[in-house]
Amino acid sequence: MDKEVLLQELAMERKVVEKALVAALRREKGIPRRLREAMQHSLLSGGKRLRPILMLWAYDAFSGGRRKPAVQRDMAVEAACALEMLHTYSLIHDDLPAMDDDILRRGLPTCHVAFDEATAILAGDALQALAFTVLAGSSGAEGGNMVQILGKAVGPSGMVGGQQDDLDSEGMDVDARLIRRIHLGKTAALLAASLEAGAQLARAPQEACRKIHQAGLNLGLAFQGADDVLDVTATSEQLGKTVGKDQAAGKATWVRVEGLEKARSRTSRYGRKGIRELADVLPAGAAGQRLLAMGSLMWNRDH
Repeated sequence: MDKEVLLQELAMERKVVEKALVAALRREKGIPRRLREAMQHSLLSGGKRLRPILMLWAYDAFSGGRRKPAVQRDMAVEAACALEMLHTYSLIHDDLPAMDDDILRRGLPTCHVAFDEATAILAGDALQALAFTVLAGSSGAEGGNMVQILGKAVGPSGMVGGQQDDLDSEGMDVDARLIRRIHLGKTAALLAASLEAGAQLARAPQEACRKIHQAGLNLGLAFQGADDVLDVTATSEQLGKTVGKDQAAGKATWVRVEGLEKARSRTSRYGRKGIRELADVLPAGAAGQRLLAMGSLMWNRDH
C-alpha cells in the first residue's frame, strides 16, 4: 500500500476511535468533575491510537469470509476504545514520580503535572476499570474471551510485570535477553493482544488467532526497539515526550547494551520477522494488505 494512502486511512480511523472515546466517557455518569477532567486530559490528548486501530484492522482482515463476526463493526469500535483506555491508564501511571517521573506526554503536561499525583493515580485506576466495563459490554458472546485476552496482556505476567522488571533493572547490568523479556511484557503483550482480540471478534480460526498473536509479539518488540532508538535520535517536538530520559535513568534498552547501530539492526530483525508471520496468517485482500503496511510502519517511523 502507498504510504500516503496508508497515512490517510490511519487519520480517518483515528477520528473514528476518538469520536467513540468521547462518547464512551460522556455515557459514564456520576464521575466527579476533577476526575473526569483528568481522564479527559490524558485519554483525549491525541496519540497514535495504534492499539485500537490494530484491533479494528485485524477485525476487518478476518471478517470478510464466510464466518459471521461475533459483533458488528460499530461494537468492535467500542471494544477498541477499551484498548486505548488501558494504554492511557498505563501511561498515566508510567509518568508518575514514583515510576518514570515525566512531565510531558503527547505534547502536553502529564496528568500528575496538570492535576496532582493523587488525581492522576485515580484517573488511571478509573480508566482501567472503565476499559473492562466497556470491553465486556461491547463484545457480545466473546466478552469473556476479550477480558481474558486483555487482562492477561496488561496483568502481572504482561504489562505490569514488564514495568516491574524495568524498574528493577534501572542502573543495573543487563543483557539483551532481559531487555527482551522487559519489552515483551511492557510493550509487546498489549500490541499482540490487540491483534488477537480483533481476529477473535471476527471469529477467525483459533490457529489464526494464535499466529497473529505471535506476529504481534515480534512487531511489538520492533516497535519498542524503534522507541529506544528514537529516544536518542529524535527531538521532544517530534515525539511529544521528553527524550533522553531512558539513557539518563539507566533504563534497560538495546541501545544501552548494544549501541545504536546494533539496536537498529535488532529492531529491523524483529520487524521483518513479525511482518513475515503476519503475511502468513492474513487472508488475501485489501484489508490484509493495509494491516501489513501498518505493521511495517510500526518500526519504520520517525516519531
